[in-house]
Amino acid sequence: MGSDTQLRSENVRLSAGGFIARISGEMPLTCHDRIIAPSLIAADFSRIGEEVARAGDAGADWLHLDVMDGHFVDNITFGPVLIHSVDAVSGLFLDVHLMIARPDHYLTRFLEAGADGITVHLEAEHDVAETLRRIRAAGCQAGLALNPATPLEAALPFLDQIDLLLCMTVVPGFGGQAFMPEVLEKIHAAAAARASRGLGFHLEVDGGIDGTTAGRCAAAGANVMVAGSATFQAPDMALAIAQIRGA
Repeated sequence: MGSDTQLRSENVRLSAGGFIARISGEMPLTCHDRIIAPSLIAADFSRIGEEVARAGDAGADWLHLDVMDGHFVDNITFGPVLIHSVDAVSGLFLDVHLMIARPDHYLTRFLEAGADGITVHLEAEHDVAETLRRIRAAGCQAGLALNPATPLEAALPFLDQIDLLLCMTVVPGFGGQAFMPEVLEKIHAAAAARASRGLGFHLEVDGGIDGTTAGRCAAAGANVMVAGSATFQAPDMALAIAQIRGA
């Protein structure tokens, strides 16, 4: 890719609400569909290619990739090189979550690496509207993430500029944390705002999601369930995904 405005048209479909799904023969997924996105941060990195394949074989719809820079959050994970490697071996939709201080500065690198969706934090140091515009202009699904302490009201000006709203259900930075039920009210309010404005963005939750908490999030209006420990570290990943899907 020569620039972040070049469309990845072979992989995505444009709708009135933006780029909503990778095309691989199936109908694109919408905010009315339950989407399971195992988080690669919980995988065994000594055999990452096998883990990516295992997620697909187990029924994952998307693959969630948490990028942390050690500044925005107190942890460091991986960057564009790993995402490029995953893209080379997987046909799954790559849902890239940038927990980094300057997503605008690094955006082109992640677009070129093969991200299908890129979610940036409202709390990061950037022009949020401009970053979202650049993501969509490149043919990528644009997401906006809110930390648990950030009120939904802060995201309201951007709801018509996104394809996904991520409500963090833990404080970002480390996997394996306990679900924060107080975020359910925010999810419910986001779903109501989406409906009242006639929008169709996905509502994603990330943090402590399993076969129990997924049902509570779905009841509040979420449709994309990011689960790390509950999927990659489950004795039976396919069963774990089926339980989250049916919750």
